[in-house]
Amino acid sequence: MPPAKSKKRDDYYRDRRRRKVCAFCADKAQQIDYKEVNRLRRYLSERAKIEPRRKTGTCAEHQRQLSVALKRARHVALLPYAPQHLRP
Repeated sequence: MPPAKSKKRDDYYRDRRRRKVCAFCADKAQQIDYKEVNRLRRYLSERAKIEPRRKTGTCAEHQRQLSVALKRARHVALLPYAPQHLRP
């Protein structure tokens, strides 16, 4: 039988693991527009990679729309494919 966890330890971790709220659900956004560059830039890492859901807190539906919008913005040259300091 595994050892019982202490109640004090459970309370400590309960406060740390707060679930992030999807910013798009909070704004009641139906679609994510690829032309909103300032908003989309928050979901790119410093190396211009798309941030995962666990880090940004977006829901699954909006994360899929977000990745499509980011790729469209890259295709139209509104956002970079690679960070500026790594370009030749």
